[in-house]
Amino acid sequence: MSQYHAPQFDPTVDELETLKQLEMGQTITTPDALKEHLSGRLYERGFIAKDAAGHLTITPSGRALIKRQ
Repeated sequence: MSQYHAPQFDPTVDELETLKQLEMGQTITTPDALKEHLSGRLYERGFIAKDAAGHLTITPSGRALIKRQ
């Protein structure tokens, strides 16, 4: 069964802040993200990804989302 994704994605204030932090080069590890209750929606929608070291990084679509906001 696949997950339903609404056609319009409206990020929360926290999600936008996370994307901005990643865009500025701040490192966020998976344990940090879990501790701060980072939404999995960013990862599921492809706005963030994990690099080889397991750190979260912003994707080009994540950068585009910030610019649209």
